[in-house]
Amino acid sequence: MGAGFSVLATEKNTVFLPSNPNLSDLPESCIALILSCLNPSEICNLACLNKAFYQASLADVVWESKLPENHQILVKKLFSEDESSQGLSMKEIFSRLCRPIRFSGDTKEIWLEKSRGICVAISWKGLKITGIDDRRYWTHISTHESRFHTIAYLQQMWWLEVEGHLEFEFPAGNYSLFFRLQLGRASKRAGGRRIIRDLEQVHGWNIKPVQFQLATSNGQHATSECYLNEAAGKWMHYHVADFVVESSYIPTKLKFSMAQIDCTHTKAGLCLDSVFIFPSESMKKLKQI
Repeated sequence: MGAGFSVLATEKNTVFLPSNPNLSDLPESCIALILSCLNPSEICNLACLNKAFYQASLADVVWESKLPENHQILVKKLFSEDESSQGLSMKEIFSRLCRPIRFSGDTKEIWLEKSRGICVAISWKGLKITGIDDRRYWTHISTHESRFHTIAYLQQMWWLEVEGHLEFEFPAGNYSLFFRLQLGRASKRAGGRRIIRDLEQVHGWNIKPVQFQLATSNGQHATSECYLNEAAGKWMHYHVADFVVESSYIPTKLKFSMAQIDCTHTKAGLCLDSVFIFPSESMKKLKQI
């Protein structure tokens, strides 16, 4: 009696369960929710697990949280008309932003670092530099050591003035601005060994400090100074100042500069590559480069 009743109940409430349940039996929406809590590298690794995980890894919900909140503005500003009109998925937008994108006449570059956020680089060609077109003072050098493949080298001058401007929709957060500089002119011998040339020409940087300034459109101002007396031949990121972006949807205007205009002595032997803007939490990592 009891056995028959048990069979009858089982027949009326049949539940079909896999004999050997595994991860691929999870609903795709459930897998996507799990993946959304992981970092991009982990998502890509798990996407190789099976077809269910691969399909779930393509879902917009997985990648939207990895994008800046103003990513639609960035798409319209940085992507070509064809790209921005194609209805790209969140994964495609993320992948495109992770690759450097040139703008402003190829003098500026932006990219999304998976662990840091939005980063910007500005070539020396996008800056206003006193005497830059006079070859008595400056020379332009092609090099693989710059992401723009060119640097400006100061041969000799009584004063140094470099100014830059940028207007951009930074995602809300704290940012730091740096000048990437080097004392001495780097070159390569046969065999690829890096050597520093014209060290005897490097002078004038330990007498008076270089003055750095930063101002933003929302009223932030900062100044700093530094002697450029680091070891010759080593690229250094000289920290100018930090700034705060409160709204991701309002363009932030930046004005920044470096100057050493004491005309009592000449300055020479400085390589100027570019200006970098990183999220401030990257500062400790950057100083170790």
